[in-house]
Amino acid sequence: MMKYGPVVLTAGLTGLLSFGLLAVAIGTDYWYIIDVNKPNYTGTEDLSSHSGLWTINEGANSSSVIPSFTANMSSLSEAERHLLGLHKVVVILLPLSLVLLVLGWIFGLVSSLACSPKLLTGSACYFLFCSLFTLSGVSIYIKYSNQAMEEFQRIVSPENLVYVDVSFGWSLATAWLSYSLEVATGLLLMLAARIIQMKGHYDSGVAIAML
Repeated sequence: MMKYGPVVLTAGLTGLLSFGLLAVAIGTDYWYIIDVNKPNYTGTEDLSSHSGLWTINEGANSSSVIPSFTANMSSLSEAERHLLGLHKVVVILLPLSLVLLVLGWIFGLVSSLACSPKLLTGSACYFLFCSLFTLSGVSIYIKYSNQAMEEFQRIVSPENLVYVDVSFGWSLATAWLSYSLEVATGLLLMLAARIIQMKGHYDSGVAIAML
C-alpha cells in the first residue's frame, strides 16, 4: 500500500508548481506568435509579432496594450466586439484561477496536516474545480485566437498570407501544463484520502482481532 506522507508531499509540490506555471503563463507574452518572412523585404521594421494576455509586441521595441476594457465599443464592428468579449473572459478566468489555486493550496495543506479523509476529498474536489477555470480560459483563448486569425485573413490578401506563419507559443503550453498539474494534485489528494480511509479500516480490523 502506498504511504500517506509521500503522496501528500507530491500533491503539495504539484499544486505549488501548477500555481507557478500559471503565473508565468499569465505574465509572459508568448501565447500567440506571428512570423512574417517576406522575401526581398528591405524595410527596417520587424513585421513579426508575439502577444500575451495583456500586450501585443511588434518588432523589437514596439508594444501595445490590448484594450479589452477600455475600447470604445460603439466604434467597433460586431466581429471586433465579439473578439473583445472573448478576450475579457480569458483575462478574468485565468487570474481568478490563479487566486483560487492559492486558496486551494492552503486548504490542501490544512487537510493533509489534519489527516482527515473528508477534508482531503474536499481539497481534491476544489483543485479539480480550479482546473476547470484554467481549462476554460485556455480553451476560450484558442477560440479567440482562431477567430482573430479569420478576421485577419479577410483583410489581408492571399498573396501576403503566404509569408505569414502563425503558431501558439510556449506561454500557452505552460498554461496547459499548469492545468494538467492541477488535475494531478486533485487526484493525489483523493488518493491520500483513500489511504487514510484504508488505514482506518485496517487499524479497526487489527483492534477487533486483538480483542
